[in-house]
Amino acid sequence: MNKLSKLAFIAATAVVAATAQAQSVPASRQAVNDNWVNGTGEYVWMNGTNELCWRDAFWTPATANAKCDGALVAQAPTPPVAPVAPAITSQKITYQADALFDFDKAVLKPAGKEKLDDLASKIQALNLEVVVATGYTDRIGSAAYNDRLSLRRAQAVKSYLVSKGVPAERVYTEGKGKRNPVTTGCNQKNRKQLISCLAPDRRVEVEVVGTQKQ
Repeated sequence: MNKLSKLAFIAATAVVAATAQAQSVPASRQAVNDNWVNGTGEYVWMNGTNELCWRDAFWTPATANAKCDGALVAQAPTPPVAPVAPAITSQKITYQADALFDFDKAVLKPAGKEKLDDLASKIQALNLEVVVATGYTDRIGSAAYNDRLSLRRAQAVKSYLVSKGVPAERVYTEGKGKRNPVTTGCNQKNRKQLISCLAPDRRVEVEVVGTQKQ
C-alpha cells in the first residue's frame, strides 16, 4: 500500500470511528449541547463540588445548558410591596350636657369648651373623614321643644370645633330630642330630684372617623 493509500485508509477509519462513537452516545448525552461533552465520554466537566460546569471555547448564551447555566433569561424584578393603608378608626365620645351647658340652655359653658379643646386637638392628629355630633335631651318638656334644643346643642358643639380648626364641611349635626334615653327608674315626684336623675339622658354624642396621620 503506497503512502497516499495509507492516508486515505486512516482518514476513512477515523470517520467510521467517530460515527460509531456518536451513534453509541445515549439519548441523554445526545440532548446535551456539545459545549459540555468532554473527551472522556463523561456527561460534562464539573468543578470539585459538582456545582459549576466548565465551558469550552464555543460557548454562547444561545448554546447554554440549563443544567449548567440555569435560566439565563433575566428574572422579572419582584414588585415592591404596596404600603399598608392606615386603618380607619372610629371613636364615639359622649359628653354629658350638664357638663357642657346649663340646664335648658344651648350655650357652651367654659368647662364645656375645655372638654371640646381636648377633642379638637385629637381631631387635628387625624386625616379626618367625618365628625357627627348628635344631641339628646331628657323627657321633660314637649317632643318638638326637645328636638330643637338637642339640635341647637349639637350645632353649638360644631361651631366650637370649627372655631378650633376642624373643617366645617366635615362636621354634621343631628338632634334626637328625648329619644334613646339611657336612664331607667327615674320616677321622682320632686322636679329637682327628677332632673338630677335624668341627667345622663341630656348628652351630646360626638363620633369621629378618620385615619391616623403618618
